[in-house]
Parts: sequence; C-alpha cells; structure tokens
Amino acid sequence: MSISNREIITNGLWNNNQALVALLGLCPLLAVSNTLINGMGLGLATTLVLISSNATISFIRNWVRQEVRLPVFVLVIASFVTAVELAMNAWFHDLHKILGIFIPLIVTNCTIVGRAEAFASRNPVPQSMLDGLSIGMGFTLVLMTLGALREFIGQGTILSGVHLMFGEAARSLSFSMGNDFHGLILAILPPGAFFGLGLLIALKHVIDKRNAKRAAEHLPAPAAEPAPAEG
Repeated sequence: MSISNREIITNGLWNNNQALVALLGLCPLLAVSNTLINGMGLGLATTLVLISSNATISFIRNWVRQEVRLPVFVLVIASFVTAVELAMNAWFHDLHKILGIFIPLIVTNCTIVGRAEAFASRNPVPQSMLDGLSIGMGFTLVLMTLGALREFIGQGTILSGVHLMFGEAARSLSFSMGNDFHGLILAILPPGAFFGLGLLIALKHVIDKRNAKRAAEHLPAPAAEPAPAEG
C-alpha cells in the first residue's frame, strides 16, 4: 500500500516522531541538548545524513543482495556522516568542537539505520528523501525544544552561542535574564535532560488524547437499524 506525501510528513514530524514515539537516538539527544544552538547543530547534521543516505539507499536498493544489505547501508551512512563531520569542522569549527564525539556517533543512530531498512529500501527516491527530511526535522525540533527548555531554566538564556552557527552578526539575537539570574542547575545536567524529555513525551500524549476525543465527537452517529416487519 502506497503512502501519501502528507502521511510521510505527518508521521515524521508527529505521529512517528523518533524521539517522542520510537525513543531512538536518545544518547546524543540527551547529551547535547543543553542549549538550543547545540541541539539545532546536531539535529541539522542528522537530518542531512538522513536525506542523503535515504536517497542513496533507495537508488541502489534493487542492486544490493538481501544478505549484505545492512553492511552496505551502514557503509553508505558512515560515508555521509564523515562528509558532514568534515564540512562542520571546516565551516562551523567552534560548534564542531562543542558537539565533539556525537557527530561521528550519528553512524550508530538507530533512527538512520531504521529508516534505511524500513522505508528507503522499499520506496522510490523522492519519497525516501521526503521521509528523511520529515524524520530529521521531527528529531531536530525535539532537540531544539528540549535545548531551549533546559537552557532557559538552567542558565536564563535563549540562543546562547548563536554566533557559532550564524556568525558574529547574530550575537544580538541571544537573550539573557542577566547575571543576577540563578537558574536551576539540574536542568542543564544529564538528569535534567531525562526530566525534560519526559515532559515533552507527556505533553504529546495529552495532545494526542485530546485530538482523538475531538475526532470521536465529530464522527457521524450510526444509522438506526430498520424495525423488523410484523406478521
């Protein structure tokens, strides 16, 4: 059964969000989401790898034997991760130093291998690229939301380090509560990442439950059964 582009986008961003539903890729998500910019950097790098690897694997899927498909998929993913890491080191060197080991570890992100196996190896190139984009952006939005939440509660800032990604001219975009702000240090520590992610997952469940209730209220009432004939 084919799947529409709208379903691919909806699944990637919300219904099958890999961070909130599948709970995949949690290691880098929890480690680097201490600021919004760090989350954005890793999220965009992951999205770029997802789009590129999905497109390549979909293109070569009919020439790869089933017995060796997984090693081939990992080789393709590792190649794109290496390219993205070198590009970040060249053009976003300071951000690359902050994200550190978590950029090459994108190779082991179960989300990317999972989409290659479950979607790209069974669908055409355009749909596979769209799947990579929607899944990557869903992952990136969770990283950014969690990063913003932890950064504000823990440090009292938003967009701290924005110049690392957008240049010196973007420094004025950052917001700070001032030096007198004493944040909750737990928020920027690893346990704070677990609490923050738990809150986001709970919020998604509440929204889904409310949407399901509204949809049920708007369903048409079932037609009454005809009365049996007498005699």
